[in-house]
Amino acid sequence: KAIRDLEDLRKKGEIAPELKDVFDVIKTIDDVNPLDVEIGSVLYANKPGDGSAREQAASCQRVLGGLANITQEYATKRYRSNCINWGIVPFTIARETPFDYVPGDMVFVPGIRKAMEEGKEEIDAQVITKDGVKPIHLYFNNLGKTEREVLLAGCLMNYYAKANKK
Repeated sequence: KAIRDLEDLRKKGEIAPELKDVFDVIKTIDDVNPLDVEIGSVLYANKPGDGSAREQAASCQRVLGGLANITQEYATKRYRSNCINWGIVPFTIARETPFDYVPGDMVFVPGIRKAMEEGKEEIDAQVITKDGVKPIHLYFNNLGKTEREVLLAGCLMNYYAKANKK
């Protein structure tokens, strides 16, 4: 909920004081306006989406401010689709990628909107930790054209609303 509250504050045109140092680091990576950087939580798991909660997992994650998952693979296509429908980017990483990050580390993905619009299959990101910045290479996991449009719209409901306005 704390991450969601930081994003709500950003939407009102303010950046929380506790994020000042993070945005100072981001400014060294990319010259971006902090108010243009969406703030959300990221879930990491080796193989999420198995079990009885998979239908509600993505919606609950999104309501609490979830923006992306980083995983080696998804247990089911249904869970991956649910993430996309709720506007959660389903990133994957290569199996050999060490993932030793801790809660509180932040992932900055510069140019994600443009990469998705251009149909790119992978993107470089930076993990901002208390010890510095570490690069990470993320994959979009074969996103189709419609899946990209849903993510760019923010979620499936926004995608349909946009389509109905045409």
